[in-house]
Amino acid sequence: MLAEIITIGDELLIGQVVDTNSAWMAEQLNSHGIQVHQITSISDSREHILKTLDEATKRADLILMTGGLGPTKDDITKQTLCSYFNTELVFNQEAYDNVSRIFTLRNIPVTELNRMQAMVPMACSVLNNANGTAPGMWFEKNGKIYVSMPGVPFEMKSILTEQVLPRLSGKSKLILLHRTILTEGVGESFLAAKIENWEDNLPAFIKLAYLPQPGLVRLRLSAAGTDRALLQKAIEKAEKELIPLAGEYIYGHDEETFPQIIGDLLRESKMTLSTAESCTGGQIAHMITGIPGSSDYFKGSVVAYSNEIKEKILGVKPETLLAFGAVSGETASEMADGARKLMNTDFAVAVSGIAGPTGGTLEKSVGTTWIAISSPSGTIARKFLFGEHRGRNMQRASISALSLLRKEIIKINKPN
Repeated sequence: MLAEIITIGDELLIGQVVDTNSAWMAEQLNSHGIQVHQITSISDSREHILKTLDEATKRADLILMTGGLGPTKDDITKQTLCSYFNTELVFNQEAYDNVSRIFTLRNIPVTELNRMQAMVPMACSVLNNANGTAPGMWFEKNGKIYVSMPGVPFEMKSILTEQVLPRLSGKSKLILLHRTILTEGVGESFLAAKIENWEDNLPAFIKLAYLPQPGLVRLRLSAAGTDRALLQKAIEKAEKELIPLAGEYIYGHDEETFPQIIGDLLRESKMTLSTAESCTGGQIAHMITGIPGSSDYFKGSVVAYSNEIKEKILGVKPETLLAFGAVSGETASEMADGARKLMNTDFAVAVSGIAGPTGGTLEKSVGTTWIAISSPSGTIARKFLFGEHRGRNMQRASISALSLLRKEIIKINKPN
């Protein structure tokens, strides 16, 4: 079964609202063996909606729409769907009871405008919206299925999960399995060259996608077929064959993140962490504390942007700064040692660099970054050369620091 997703709303086209609905719906459909053929965002225009529905009908068996179902005049999806399915709006008691329930809970009277939410196309099956007043609608025509849902994400998710997907169950015999292998410290082109023969020998029913982002490359294996056990075995075999070729760059799988992985390692080993950040401005600490329960192992951070703070708080020697500069292995090492001592942690990460776009010199260009890890086995420092884009440099420095930390934690906890 092929699906198409249509998101409706001028706010999507002017960049006022980011479309997160499509990505979530595509993921859910994939897990149910339904392939998304196309995703389209369109304006709140009757003609645009009708034309897009006509085009989608030629390409897909299932058309999912979100947006344009509110009670105000700019929400025209219901009226347009009446035109498309040659029907009319009728009052639906179930939908009205839901509107009344929600307004009663809020201690607000139902107005005539709100009552309009209970007017639905006669040709649809109503999908109750437990989290809002606009009901979802299910249409069938010439063997095709059309579903219209509110654009509010938590309302749409509830309708899709609790009502749409159960109705679609069994309609597709296709099974889609994905396995994402996460790599760091290697460029996309270099990685592609390194694993070219492996990629060329993948079974025809397995596709490989390269998904790069600053500092990382995700390799997604996608297998399609009707035998789940066979697909699972094939993906596991492919991944096993990849490890000898790219194992040094692999740090995780699927939705894992560096902060999650590091948190698990620290918690398992009952060890603690602190950070000392200059060019990253606290981004590493932010990433770490984004994980629930990080207080078990993370003690704190010092954002030492100025040399004064590096000296007074972290104990970096003035002569070190004078001889080597703030962006150096010596300074980063003393920052890491100072943070570890100050916060009494097992590990400390320190980062000092030139984020840019200005501040570079002939000796130290923009993007030059030193990362140090202080641990029970000593202190190491590594130099990185990123680019000229400030945001990407901060992101890559943060990822590289966490990658280096991960390796040090594993090394220290490795059995002799």
